[in-house]
Amino acid sequence: MAEALRLKRDRDRLLELVDWLQEEHGPVTKNERAAALAELDDLDGEHNRRTAGGRDAGEAA
Repeated sequence: MAEALRLKRDRDRLLELVDWLQEEHGPVTKNERAAALAELDDLDGEHNRRTAGGRDAGEAA
């Protein structure tokens, strides 16, 4: 139950941040959203490459 409350709290904080950012800078455009999602995909891919085969991120290949 405590985990569910933490997740709700974290989600609420993120929503507050989004609201504030939109008040300050305007809404996010479709192109900005697509670029952000593409960047996250790139980061996920890099993380997967670095951790492939059970190696630590800092370990030499």
